[in-house]
Amino acid sequence: MSQVVIKDGAEVKRKGSRLFQWLDRQHLSESTTIMFTSLIVGVGAGLGAVFFRWLIRSVQDLSFGGLGAWLEGIKPFHLLVIPAVGGAIFGPLIYFFAREAKGHGVPEVMEAVALRGGRIRPRVAVIKSLASAICIGTGGSVGREGPIAQIGSTLGSTIGQWFKLSDERIRNLVACGAAGGIAATFNAPIAASIFALEVILGQFHATYFGAVVISAVTADVVSHIFQGDARAFMIPEYTLANPWELVFYVLLGALAAIVAVAFIRLLYFSEDVWDGIPIPEYIKPVFGGLLLGGIGLLTFKLDGFPRVFGVGYESINGALFGEFTLQVTLGLLVIKLLATITTLGSGGSGGVFAPSLFMGAMLGEAFGQVVHQLFPAITAPAGAYALVGMAAVFGGATHAPITAVLILFEMTGDYRIILPLMLATVMSTLISRLLSRESIYTLKLTRRGIHLESGQDVDIMQAVTVGEIMTTDMDVVPATMPLEELAEEFVNTHHHGFPVVDDNNHLTGIVTLQDLKNAMAKGPIAGKSVRDIATMSGLLVAYPDEPMGDALRRLAARDVGRLPVVEGKDVPKLVGVVRRGDVIRAYNLAMVKRAHHQHRVETLRLGKLDDAGYHHIDIPAGAPVIGKNINEVKLPEDCLIVLVRRGRKLIVAHGSTTLQADDKVTLFASHECMPKVRQTLVGE
Repeated sequence: MSQVVIKDGAEVKRKGSRLFQWLDRQHLSESTTIMFTSLIVGVGAGLGAVFFRWLIRSVQDLSFGGLGAWLEGIKPFHLLVIPAVGGAIFGPLIYFFAREAKGHGVPEVMEAVALRGGRIRPRVAVIKSLASAICIGTGGSVGREGPIAQIGSTLGSTIGQWFKLSDERIRNLVACGAAGGIAATFNAPIAASIFALEVILGQFHATYFGAVVISAVTADVVSHIFQGDARAFMIPEYTLANPWELVFYVLLGALAAIVAVAFIRLLYFSEDVWDGIPIPEYIKPVFGGLLLGGIGLLTFKLDGFPRVFGVGYESINGALFGEFTLQVTLGLLVIKLLATITTLGSGGSGGVFAPSLFMGAMLGEAFGQVVHQLFPAITAPAGAYALVGMAAVFGGATHAPITAVLILFEMTGDYRIILPLMLATVMSTLISRLLSRESIYTLKLTRRGIHLESGQDVDIMQAVTVGEIMTTDMDVVPATMPLEELAEEFVNTHHHGFPVVDDNNHLTGIVTLQDLKNAMAKGPIAGKSVRDIATMSGLLVAYPDEPMGDALRRLAARDVGRLPVVEGKDVPKLVGVVRRGDVIRAYNLAMVKRAHHQHRVETLRLGKLDDAGYHHIDIPAGAPVIGKNINEVKLPEDCLIVLVRRGRKLIVAHGSTTLQADDKVTLFASHECMPKVRQTLVGE
């Protein structure tokens, strides 16, 4: 069977290669090639979006219709069982076949564009489709837009690799796929194009824009053919009731920023909590499904179906038409937040686009009800604020204000709401960026040590904290030290500056050799102390938990040679100092981290073959294999040690390689033999 698969795969590659060679012989221009490939991606993304939406409906009908009918006797507790069953299916599916399908998907696409030339494994599209459809169809509180963007991006990447295109063209096709998926979902090709440029690529370019627009429009046309001109939301006509109403929209934008930042932080807090639970990763979605079911069981429902389950478009439409009371909107806002972070934190697969719109609609309607009751003569109905709140929360969460404004504008088709829409969204984005430097997409990458700027990973120093490289063995001087003694300290230590501390080791100032020279040039220094010449205010400091890149920019801003490190913003206790020499150590450490990350990425890219995969084992002190060569270690037949990481050194494993304490061993083995492997290597 495997021989047939290999033969078929080789035949596909040969056909793709021949097609590319034929196109190359036609001497097509750059623009023609881009147009042709982006058109193909647009058709594929449109069909993929149509199929994915059908798949979600089918799973939901099967879950709450077929399985729900079978569980008729335990209603309403079937709401606990169905999400848990869904987790039991998509959890192992993601874990064993495509880890990239976990979560909301867009950060993985951004990482592929920034670090791997847009290359994404083709299987991701299949696994993401199945996992997200099962997750959403069984009640997962996530959106379908992120998965569709990742599915379209994977399609674009696959086509680019199939035609053996350059990294630049593949990245372009990845953006085309994302735009096509979003366009087919919302019937909003302009906003989808801007999303691909603003979020996926992080830059605007004429060539990129043309290709992305072609793909988005094509996907939108395909969606129209199969699903008609149906919009995602029914939008009533709203207008600006009074110019003074803009003040309220600005306030709504500020509130939306707070909700967006809370969503970002609570989402990744939830991931950390679930990551800390000592059970297999592929089992966690089952428990997440049970918890989600409990939330659905106890909250608002529509015809017996919890409003916080699934994408929630029906509830968003209700908010746009002002159908809910103030208590219901506020309740749905909080409950949707809890349901979403539970679904994604436990390992679910789905987007954050729809949850952001849901929470924004509920926040906007609640705010609109309050201001309309207080100022009925100068305010629009609450539904107008729900509409603006959708864009404001999404813009604050994604830091993509242009996309947020355009997608709501395209859905309304009404210019009269654009001014409050722009004001609230920009206000939300500005405040959100002040409160949280990272968006809901980039924070996931930052936590992996990847820092993007204009779509490129530019600052490896952001992966190293000040606390990792600061010098803790430092010389300090008290403010009361006479200048004669200070001069002796400079001579004895050859330092060019000292931190000045009080009796509690709290930083109070900085004194440099130049300060002393200036004082001596003015006259006798007898009777003077450090306090008289030191800089005692406006001090530049660093903190142990901040990125080294930020500290370096602070050093460069004042052209100083050292930066004191204090315990915290409200705790001035001196804990270390960063000197110019520490920068080299920071860079070396950053390079080691980057190499480790790239090694991990390549390991994931290689993936798993049948029931085998790559595993990592740390060799502790006292392990039975310490001091033995690899060829002396009796491992199962289905196991092969391939790499040994020793400190900063990466060793390709040979039979004569001697294992030492604290080695990190990478091996390729079947899952079944791993308990025996651990027993042999570690003695567990």
